[in-house]
Amino acid sequence: MAEKFRNKYRVPSVRLQNWDYGTNGAYFITICTKEMQSFFGEVVNNVMNLNEIGILAEKYWTEIVKKFPYIELGNFQIMPNHMHGILIIDKSITLGETQLIASEQSKNKTGGCTGQNNPMLAENISRVIRWYKGRCTFEMRKINQKFEWHNRFHDHIIRNSESFERIQNYIEENPLKWNEDKFCKK
Repeated sequence: MAEKFRNKYRVPSVRLQNWDYGTNGAYFITICTKEMQSFFGEVVNNVMNLNEIGILAEKYWTEIVKKFPYIELGNFQIMPNHMHGILIIDKSITLGETQLIASEQSKNKTGGCTGQNNPMLAENISRVIRWYKGRCTFEMRKINQKFEWHNRFHDHIIRNSESFERIQNYIEENPLKWNEDKFCKK
């Protein structure tokens, strides 16, 4: 039975317990649209053809590195109703003078009622995905007001080079195998 928080049932986190999602490493991310609706385009002859909303999904994914300088992008693929991507956290690349100043400034922020525990001050995968989904939603609803993401995202911590290679290939080949994909709504 689910735990209660403030007398309401609370859905347990799907994140790996006792893992710091701000740790340097590679993370395989899957984000789906609500009810697996095809908002981003269609696969035709094994090629993903992005529509206007799909182009925005791709654009904001590539802008993650501008917003979060400790993130590198691995392979990614926008599909009709979901997207896959590899996010690599490497905080050693943010040790430039500008980043150190920004880090010092962020230490002085209180984070509202949550203080330093405000999730929007953390440098982790959840903050990146929260920004991405929010930015996409804001722009995509200008085109289709019904656009919504599924409220969660799936992650997989990539622990070795063999797994990294397998996942990169899976992402790259996703359009080729669309008809067999569990996310394909026929």
